[in-house]
Amino acid sequence: MRILVTGGAGFIGSHYVRSLLNGGLEPQGTVEVTVLDNLTYAGNLGNIPIGHDRLNFVQGDIGDFPLLLDLLPGHDAIVHFAAESHVDRSLVGGQDFVRTNVLGTQCLLDAALRRGVERFVHVSTDEVYGTIEHGSWTEEWPLLPNSPYAASKAASDLVARSHWRTHGVNLSITRCSNNYGPYQHPEKLIPRFATNLLEGVRVPVYGNGGNVREWLHVDDHCRAVHLVLRDGRAGRIYNIGGGAELTNLELTHRILELSGTDRSMIEYVTDRKGHDQRYSLDSTRIREELGFEPLVTFDTGLAETVAWYRDNPGWWKSAKSAAEAAAV
Repeated sequence: MRILVTGGAGFIGSHYVRSLLNGGLEPQGTVEVTVLDNLTYAGNLGNIPIGHDRLNFVQGDIGDFPLLLDLLPGHDAIVHFAAESHVDRSLVGGQDFVRTNVLGTQCLLDAALRRGVERFVHVSTDEVYGTIEHGSWTEEWPLLPNSPYAASKAASDLVARSHWRTHGVNLSITRCSNNYGPYQHPEKLIPRFATNLLEGVRVPVYGNGGNVREWLHVDDHCRAVHLVLRDGRAGRIYNIGGGAELTNLELTHRILELSGTDRSMIEYVTDRKGHDQRYSLDSTRIREELGFEPLVTFDTGLAETVAWYRDNPGWWKSAKSAAEAAAV
């Protein structure tokens, strides 16, 4: 099998690539991988095994149609992770999010259709549903995104679905809860707090810290995505939740404890605009249809993640520097 992974030098995409190549998802030697990544501030070649004999890396934009037409022949499937994904950045400038997440997805789908790629998995997010006070979202829940980022992902979901419905593309959509794990960019909550504390810097908690998120380890997410690639139904949406719901303040306290610091390191800051109160996914479909079960418990996964950032300062300091340079 030959798979094109877009955004494969980013956090989730690179974990998927490493798992494909090291036998974690497919038997050793049975998969060839092409990574297409534009290497923005969030992409990092250090995340993937450059030089591996079954890996081909291409630096490029998913919105570059001629490039895609040249690249896609010979690929059996596309797993589409590439996206602008940081909510805070979308609040101060949404154009990049629409260009990459919506127009880029449209371009990739058109190229896949033109070149006859057999299978397509579009990776999305629970944030397209908006916020939920009680219960959990099923895949039939209406899309009510509340940030420019979430709106761009909801739009890309609809563009993807239209290619299944109109053109018969063998396409499935996944929507995951908040991911965490090693190699996550330090602009995101868990690595930001862990690395701030390593530098002796206080951690910023929005509002009163009462917003609730559901957490999923990146390894479990990638296993679920691959199950969908292999056995998911065309036109089907699959929620992928980790089941661990915590308020941001509860999560902060756990990171403080793992870092050997106390609550004096918390700095309460003005709440984010349009801040969703609670996310919660009903993952019954992927569990019953495809047999998915999360394997990494949150306590174990969080402890290992905080330890990874403690042990890899060179990686996250470089990532922070790249992000700061990109913001200038």
